[in-house]
Amino acid sequence: MTQLLIDGKSHQPVFIFAHGAGAGMEHDFMVAVAKGLAEKGIRVIRFNFPYMVKRGEDGKKRPPDRAPKLLEAFEQLIDTLAEQKVVIGGKSMGGRMASHLEHLPQVAGIACLGFPFHPPGKPENFKGEHLASMSKPCLILQGERDTFGTKAECQHFELSPQVRLAFLPDGDHSFKPRKSSGYTEQDNIDLAVAQLSAFIFEVYDEN
Repeated sequence: MTQLLIDGKSHQPVFIFAHGAGAGMEHDFMVAVAKGLAEKGIRVIRFNFPYMVKRGEDGKKRPPDRAPKLLEAFEQLIDTLAEQKVVIGGKSMGGRMASHLEHLPQVAGIACLGFPFHPPGKPENFKGEHLASMSKPCLILQGERDTFGTKAECQHFELSPQVRLAFLPDGDHSFKPRKSSGYTEQDNIDLAVAQLSAFIFEVYDEN
């Protein structure tokens, strides 16, 4: 795990930010959120999971590693980088992996951007059972019409009192709204960054 991108200055609150299944740490969404958080005074550390590192080396598309390997890589990175408390999180799959690492002593909070509650069109394949028993602060930012868990669906999910769920107006899985909604993609990224930065500062203040 040698590939890192770091935005922000040292001695700032740290957010370790994992990518989603299909695109790595340099995807436009990852860049926009990282730069936005850095402007708010947060140090953002992005990284690539092992399968994405290999993709960068040989150019071959490959599916994500299985969860144990992803979690191991994420945990090793946290152990390497986190001498003190950090907030961890990620886009889609990266956020879901982060939500399984709340047991680590360095982790003060978790933030998930577009949580993949279930594959599109398959609500029976639910992947959020553990969110009912979260013991550390967790923020989930979800597009209102995210096919991995819409606003309407989310009202019925059992979530721990530690989990905060906030919605991006008319947003899809990447928070992009339809033109007819009157909102723009940049509006929703800005809103996500504002809510995420407030959450990170709040978690740091409590630690």
